[in-house]
Amino acid sequence: MKKSILDGKGCGIWVQGFKIAHRTVGTLLSKMNYSLQSNKKTKEGKSHPDRDAQFNFINESVMAMHRNGQPAISVDTKKKENIGEFKNNGQEYAQKGTPIEVNTHDFPDKKLGKVVPYGIFDIGKNKGWVSVGISGDTAEFAVHTIRTWWYAMGKEIYEKATELFITADCGGSNGYRVRLWKRELQKFANETNLTIQVAHFPPGTSKWNKIEHKMFSYITQNWRGRPLTSRETVVQLIGHTQTTTGLKIQSVLDENEYLLGVEVSDEEFNAINIERNDFHSDWNYKIRPQSAPNCIS
Repeated sequence: MKKSILDGKGCGIWVQGFKIAHRTVGTLLSKMNYSLQSNKKTKEGKSHPDRDAQFNFINESVMAMHRNGQPAISVDTKKKENIGEFKNNGQEYAQKGTPIEVNTHDFPDKKLGKVVPYGIFDIGKNKGWVSVGISGDTAEFAVHTIRTWWYAMGKEIYEKATELFITADCGGSNGYRVRLWKRELQKFANETNLTIQVAHFPPGTSKWNKIEHKMFSYITQNWRGRPLTSRETVVQLIGHTQTTTGLKIQSVLDENEYLLGVEVSDEEFNAINIERNDFHSDWNYKIRPQSAPNCIS
């Protein structure tokens, strides 16, 4: 009689009356092109009907900016990180038997708290900027990071820039429905006299945003297996992230406090000098500098 069951101790299986060890089974399965695999997050759910068209719009816009010598950046917030002696996923080489000892729990340290890294990736120059915030992930924080990048890096690289193109996710602090995001961009446009063009990725497609796989993934690799014991450690590890393709990142600590729940009045929002694109005006728009009488303070 054919059998295919675990033995009483879970040490092997019985097949057609013969006991076979798990290792033998694994070897046989390997020869049959089987391997142990974990779940892989690839299903994004139902895609938006204009997904590909928006991708093409973004791609063509970025190429047009580069042809004209104008900056195009990808922006996003990296996940919040606990500061302290906590386990950080991944493995790093060390002498055998000398693992870094960390806390057995992941409860945030009340004193050290968390940090919020917000990143800028210059698509044309393969350079990055990360502001490590200690406050909330808000639109004010996001735009202030763009401002900091511009004065520290962008302005010097793009001396003759008149526009700035931004690709962003559709949600979060830089979401297309966030009024505060647009109001803060208006302030930035007024301050720099730049026309800010924004294109949002459709819902469920954030992984296609360049910053995710061109910058954030390398930061994660660089600090794998290392506890983020202080804010300064986070800044240093990000700033030391480099790749063989030339990626370089600058990082600073942003100790400003950004309030949650800031509301933008209808009057403020209607004063924004926004020009919406004919194609998906909700996702694609320009914010031009205002004349002095209409400036948002």
